[in-house]
Amino acid sequence: MHRPPAYDSPAPDGGAAVAVETARLPNGLRIVVIPDRRCPVVTHMVWYRTGAAEDPPGRSGTAHFLEHLMFKGTARYPAGAFSAFLGSVGGRENAFTSWNYTCYHQQVARPHLRACMAFEADRMGRLAIDEAVAATERAVILEERATVADGRPQALLEEAMAAALIPEHPAGRPIIGWRHEIAGLAAADAQAYHGRFTVPANAILIVAGDTTVEEVVRLAEDAYGPVPGGAAFVRRPAPNPLPPVGRRITLADARVRQPQMQRLHAVPAPGTAAPGEAEALTVLCHLLGGGRTSALHRRLVVEVRCASSVGAYYLSEYFAQQSRFYLVAEPAAGVTPEALDDAVEAALQAVRDTGFAPAAIARAKTQLVADALYARDSQVQLASWYGRALALGGSLADLAGWQDRIEAVTPEALAAALTFLDRRHGVSGYLVGG
Repeated sequence: MHRPPAYDSPAPDGGAAVAVETARLPNGLRIVVIPDRRCPVVTHMVWYRTGAAEDPPGRSGTAHFLEHLMFKGTARYPAGAFSAFLGSVGGRENAFTSWNYTCYHQQVARPHLRACMAFEADRMGRLAIDEAVAATERAVILEERATVADGRPQALLEEAMAAALIPEHPAGRPIIGWRHEIAGLAAADAQAYHGRFTVPANAILIVAGDTTVEEVVRLAEDAYGPVPGGAAFVRRPAPNPLPPVGRRITLADARVRQPQMQRLHAVPAPGTAAPGEAEALTVLCHLLGGGRTSALHRRLVVEVRCASSVGAYYLSEYFAQQSRFYLVAEPAAGVTPEALDDAVEAALQAVRDTGFAPAAIARAKTQLVADALYARDSQVQLASWYGRALALGGSLADLAGWQDRIEAVTPEALAAALTFLDRRHGVSGYLVGG
């Protein structure tokens, strides 16, 4: 018996002059429609709520391996057919794997939305991986690994630091995988991951652009409706003990021309943070390392002159449970990375002692909100903002209230956020010439 899709109430997009509408197909596929009438173009995205963190033990890189193989065709559509179609109609496509999600997306003129759904639904439900194709793609990924990781000392340092920070957590493994484990991946590994996770019950369909929820649901029923729903993935807390003592890792490599210092700390992700914590970390990141007016730049680059550059990064949009906070700096001439690390710690202690000026906090909030609004003026960026948040377990209400929560961050919340940047429980990394 055919069951109709379930429609949810429209939800406002915080501050935008559109209403986001949602529905769900009987097989569990969640649908989010973001109307944008400025041009007759649509962005079609399928987000799966699993990624590299769900790679089986000893099989790191499986999710990324599958991402590559999803482009190798099915019995209905041979390899290259989807890409050839998009090229013929002036469309664009891409895909990416993160620790807790995987996304496939296209941007096309509105009349071609049906075709995109047909192609995407086919590889969702009917992917069959040939071992010879898998072997070829495995070689491609090993070459990619050589380029993006093995050939880049900074990337190798970042991998080592993440593994040291959260050794028991699956997010401590690199998305692309460890080289020796990639070499052992086979078609069966990707096929098993596909069968377990690449299913409607684990997916979110997001369509932004010149369309309506009624049109999207009608097309989705035809394309995705026949795909068996599968089992919804339930993310369970993974062990994430902090290092009992601070750790220091030095990577010496002859290819290094500019030494670097990094600090890495485990911090809450938005999905597991206490109310206001993630927003405080976001504002703190901007205050510490968000440009030439930031506290660390003024102290280390302008005043003490022990660094040539400094930045801060809160990876809130990549992790469902435990996220990462980076402090990255390049030492000035004659300064060692170890000495710069000590200078960073001294600068952080000064901020702990004095706090931030109210004007600086207000300026950081204004800039963060403005940057977010400008980014979401792009149809693809807007759809991605929804996709990432929902795939990581957020809700439409969370998204609608983001600006209010940023503006509500207090000096006391910033002081509490600073406690996560405790060197006694973090990892310092030093990149030097060999």
